[in-house]
Amino acid sequence: MASVQMATILNSLTMTRPLPPNSSDSARSPSLPPRNLSTKDFAVPRRKAMALIFSTPIFSAIAFPDTVFAQPSVGLREYIDSFDGYSFKYPLNWIQVRGAGADIFFRDPYVLDENISVELSSPSSSNYKSVEDLGPPEEAGKKVLKQYLTEFMSTRIGVRRESSVLATSSRVADDGRMYYQVEVNIKSYANNNELAVMPGDRVARLEWDRRYLSVLGVENNQLYELRLQTPENVFVEEEYDLRQVMDSFRVNKISA
Repeated sequence: MASVQMATILNSLTMTRPLPPNSSDSARSPSLPPRNLSTKDFAVPRRKAMALIFSTPIFSAIAFPDTVFAQPSVGLREYIDSFDGYSFKYPLNWIQVRGAGADIFFRDPYVLDENISVELSSPSSSNYKSVEDLGPPEEAGKKVLKQYLTEFMSTRIGVRRESSVLATSSRVADDGRMYYQVEVNIKSYANNNELAVMPGDRVARLEWDRRYLSVLGVENNQLYELRLQTPENVFVEEEYDLRQVMDSFRVNKISA
């Protein structure tokens, strides 16, 4: 059944648009040869066609039940928060999710584990002068990883997390401010039968494998953090776009 539906999708992507019955071509004399129609305007690019196939429930649910597929690059849109003092770019097709706990939160509508958010420290309880107040980038990376692990702490029996700091760096952006960039990887494992008595009956399996990218900046005596979350297999395909998002993050002085 799935193969028949997939064949139907492929055929629909490559067929040309039929002429209307009342078009000028239908009124031509039978002795005249038919016009040579080009399919250029109606052809679907291969990359978009494959993305459409991979994103259909038929294909993803039957052929690859545990695999997440990246979507083609769609360009970036800028988000500016002049009230809190920051801006960044995010993919055009991502949607805003309200009530997620962050100051702002967007996610990919297809890859639900892929999202971007911004966190900022309370202005009444922080007095940051520079991102260097966190120490060198390596020290900041350890703090970022510790924060992630605290947030993902689970009370389920048999859950185990593996984590590592992949990269840390600092840069001075075109606004003259210094920013830290931190990349970490976290894997989550869970037992398939956590209540089993015998250890051999408790087999750990990989639940998820994610890349977390953070950009840290300081302004208005506050610490700002841009957070990107994406599955590792999606990161490999979307790395260029995601790094553009990271590089776009700016903190700005709030007008009194």
